[in-house]
Amino acid sequence: MKLRLDCVVCIAKQALKAARLASNDEGIQARVLRESLRRLSEIEWAGTPPQLVRASGISDIILRITGITDPYKRLKEESNREALSLLPEIEELLNLSDDRLRTAVKLAIAGNIIDFAAVDKYDLRETINRVLTQNPKIDHYESLRNDLLQAETVLYFADNAGEIVFDKVLLQEAIRVRGEPFKKITFVVKGGPIINDATMEDAIQVGLNDLPNIEFLKVSSGREGTGPERNSPEVQSWIRNHDVVISKGQGNYEDLSELDGIYFLLMVKCPVVAEDIGAEVGDIIILRK
Repeated sequence: MKLRLDCVVCIAKQALKAARLASNDEGIQARVLRESLRRLSEIEWAGTPPQLVRASGISDIILRITGITDPYKRLKEESNREALSLLPEIEELLNLSDDRLRTAVKLAIAGNIIDFAAVDKYDLRETINRVLTQNPKIDHYESLRNDLLQAETVLYFADNAGEIVFDKVLLQEAIRVRGEPFKKITFVVKGGPIINDATMEDAIQVGLNDLPNIEFLKVSSGREGTGPERNSPEVQSWIRNHDVVISKGQGNYEDLSELDGIYFLLMVKCPVVAEDIGAEVGDIIILRK
């Protein structure tokens, strides 16, 4: 997805939000915002929104000024715990469903509300109830179901902490419907902290490593050495070498939407993404490009 001017403003707001989480000192917050704005004004506004975030080096600016590596750490841990606490209710919803896999897909999309880059407050339980009664704006579920039944390998691009609890539920239900494990599940997390995106630490906290035949790969969080960028040749080779590829959330959509053969599962929370997809804010999407 191509960058819009609105994205530049949004990135600056994200820098301020992270600075406020990292420090209560308004002077420090102002320094982070000033340096972020200066850096954004110096670099070319091109590519995808996540590419601009990585090029801006805002994570490094926050670390250098505040000394905090992960401003969202507490919120991520709380999100994981909240989502895990809902698992008994989730199991009940699945048991009452006529199509457990479709319900699991919608639950995974409902979990995409846990996005501190796009929303300040959310009600997870209310969101789940709403999404389960909501028809997707774009609905390629039957194609996804058929592909999951036939696949031997799955590549899964995770989005946010907390949300990954519902991703695990989706993968478990896919295994249950198949009647056997996948030969390989490759679960992709961020190689370092960025906003509330899921990292390896989050994946372990929610027990994703308990799934059969799962391995983990990391993509760049914007800092050097944290992994390849999502639209790099290396990541494109991952995509080619898996039978089914699932991309969760807006950030992954922004970086991967020009590539074919990917299933995008997300809740639309941004007018720019809505325009690109042909949807409205609040819509849920099950899209195969």
